[in-house]
Amino acid sequence: MAPPCSAAVVAVVVAVMLPLVLQASVGAGSADCRFPAVFNFGDSNSDTGGLSATFGAAPPPNGRTFFGMPVGRYCDGRLVIDFIAENLGIPYLSAYLNSIGSNFTQGANFATAGSSIRRQNTSLFLSGFSPISLDVQSWEFEQFINRSQFVYNNKGGIYRQLLPKSEYFSQALYTFDIGQNDITTGFFMNMTPEQVIAYIPDLMERLTTIIQNIYGLGGRYFWIHNTGPIGCLRYAMSHRPDLAVVKDGAGCSVAYNKVAQLFNQRLKEAVASLRKTRPDAAFTYVDVYSAKYKLISEAKKLGFDDPQLPCCGDDNVGCGGKAEVNGTWVVGKSCDNPLRRVSWDGVHLTEAANRFVFDQIVAGKLSDPPVPLRQACQTGRGR
Repeated sequence: MAPPCSAAVVAVVVAVMLPLVLQASVGAGSADCRFPAVFNFGDSNSDTGGLSATFGAAPPPNGRTFFGMPVGRYCDGRLVIDFIAENLGIPYLSAYLNSIGSNFTQGANFATAGSSIRRQNTSLFLSGFSPISLDVQSWEFEQFINRSQFVYNNKGGIYRQLLPKSEYFSQALYTFDIGQNDITTGFFMNMTPEQVIAYIPDLMERLTTIIQNIYGLGGRYFWIHNTGPIGCLRYAMSHRPDLAVVKDGAGCSVAYNKVAQLFNQRLKEAVASLRKTRPDAAFTYVDVYSAKYKLISEAKKLGFDDPQLPCCGDDNVGCGGKAEVNGTWVVGKSCDNPLRRVSWDGVHLTEAANRFVFDQIVAGKLSDPPVPLRQACQTGRGR
């Protein structure tokens, strides 16, 4: 049996295909890119089943609004990454770690709830943060390329209906949504804002390295979300009430959000640097912070209830969980109408909120450069 193809072999294939791909994208002007696949990296904001497949399934009532059952998402329905897939005309992304019923023909999802850019010096069971950090996700991706192409080329049959074509790796959109847990983990360890800010440069260096690695494996089109207003999340403020004393007009922690804003500023600079060093690639910085903050600060005007009020679970019991409170067992149930809520469980957004965020970013008005999602293949030479 021949050995699986190496990253070097993949690089050769990419080198052959890439000039044709870039020529098409540059000449397209304002034409849609027609991405044949999406490969996603991140945390629970875009996890479509990674953590559930590895450490135990997300329980009901997760999934109740759209899927009618739990499907690995910590939400009542679809996430922003699901709306991205819909908009690009591809199936919802299967989690790489989900071994049953997955279809990777048009991409794969390496995001895992609780993940961070830096590795966590603890276990999931102690801290709630995942060991599947961004570097691990990138290793999974490299293995996915090698193994999927070996099976696709040597076994054929049904596998050609479940795995991507080799050229898809240079034509795909690579999406990132990660960093929230890197900030909260510092605060949950009782660090000061200044201490958390001090390691942001290290986060940027690590993230840049991973993106460069994926570029080396053939990736050319990157859609990179910044982190949201963490200080508006109920779970963050409840973990560090001392940081929630000073709130802004939307009821959000000023201290938390200042750190998130600085993280985003550094991320925007890192993306701009990548754009200069890799002019044959397209890097789009997407300001989801502004979309989420608008939703939270204008919730009532937009038809939502109190944005701080979770739909599922409360301070005593998590969504779908059970806990004994004053001698009585309490179940973390869903509210009657998730469509009116911004917060699903105090940590994650509802499907309705995710749809709002997607609608804010899809046309590119919150992006740098301001290109729509479907035109995110336009390189510096093509704009």
